Amino acid sequence: MPKPVVAIVGRPNVGKSTLFNRLVGRMEAIVSDLPGTTRDRVMADAIWEGREFLLVDTGGIEMRSGMPMWEQVRQQAQVAIHEADVIVMVADANEGATAGDLDVADILRKAGRPLLLAANKADNSKRETLSLELFELGMGDPIPISAYHNIGIDDLMTRVVALLPPEKETEEVQADVRLAIVGRTNVGKSQLLNTITGQERAIVSEVAGTTRDTVDTLVSHGDKRLLVIDTAGIRRSGDILPGIEKYSVLRSVRAIDRAEVAVLLMDVVEPATAQDTHIASRILEAYRGIVLAVNKWDLAEERNISKEAVERQVRSRFKFLTYAPVCFVSASKGTGVKELLDTVCEVRSEWTKTVPRYTLRRKVLEAVAESPPATSGGKVLKIFGVDQDQAGPPTFTFYVNRPEMVHFTYQRYLENAIRKAYGFKGSPLRFRFKGIGEQ
Repeated sequence: MPKPVVAIVGRPNVGKSTLFNRLVGRMEAIVSDLPGTTRDRVMADAIWEGREFLLVDTGGIEMRSGMPMWEQVRQQAQVAIHEADVIVMVADANEGATAGDLDVADILRKAGRPLLLAANKADNSKRETLSLELFELGMGDPIPISAYHNIGIDDLMTRVVALLPPEKETEEVQADVRLAIVGRTNVGKSQLLNTITGQERAIVSEVAGTTRDTVDTLVSHGDKRLLVIDTAGIRRSGDILPGIEKYSVLRSVRAIDRAEVAVLLMDVVEPATAQDTHIASRILEAYRGIVLAVNKWDLAEERNISKEAVERQVRSRFKFLTYAPVCFVSASKGTGVKELLDTVCEVRSEWTKTVPRYTLRRKVLEAVAESPPATSGGKVLKIFGVDQDQAGPPTFTFYVNRPEMVHFTYQRYLENAIRKAYGFKGSPLRFRFKGIGEQ
């Protein structure tokens, strides 16, 4: 099951980002006294009382500013509202129910999602009493909190968890590869999905709790069965609210979590943008296999674009993905799609690969002997052995004397040694360094 979504919503400058940071336990969002700091959604995995969920921070909804930027922010927030399983509206306990709060409350009531009202900045008894004025918003009992001082957070989150949809066992569709096609808007995700599925597509199911307005599709490719996770909702576009197609990052995140391999689709005219690298980072955080695909290749000749130049550009921007294959396709013409799916199947095979324990240990210790780790303060890092604990994603545990001494550059060296010996094309590797005697 994909993680449920909890969205934090409210007008500007009420402390949404401070609450977000408090809940995820680290500084994911920029906190500032200036209204409008959080212009895009910020997302992070979070866990409370044993329930995992995706927490989404939104920019402040401002209905009356008239500025183009605020219209973008408002649409971003509406996407989060549409995708959310639970919505936490944040208001300022000191200011009571402002006109902006009333606007936000009106939007949320129409959304039809479970709602909670957090009266923020209630860090003393007087302000807690003032929070009662927020009853005017018609959203039930205000929950007095202070995100900055960590007051009332347990009460709020206990109520949030109680409203999350129940954890359900879903029937697994029998497929050899679970594939998500992700990328920026207008790069051709819908066209590629249509080309892959063709006329003989088999709609499998719409599982409760999965991304809304999407239908997974089961297709055959050679002797493989591919479950294509639709992030575009192309067959039900009439149901998609304004702004949904334009701001689809949240939908992509949920699709990545469900997939085994993600195809990051890019536009040949503008490949490897900052948004592309952001989505790629999310794929890596989820430890999914990845294929970089450049679409609209049929435009390359008329625009005098060479494959070598585009690949150099992609490789330059994705230096952290040296192991990811690059494919060139034209979704509208159908060219390169078979090769793309062949590559997807190959990456999935690499993602689930297990290597022999004895040869793995030998290869790693040879690499260590060839380039030993640096000493620090007279202390020496020693690596005694390594095991592959898991496949899908490939996960390795290294047995060392001092785990804290493993520098990320040496971890990268060990990763390169393993890749040189065993490949793992398109698959991120997950490492753990365990001290002798640790459980």
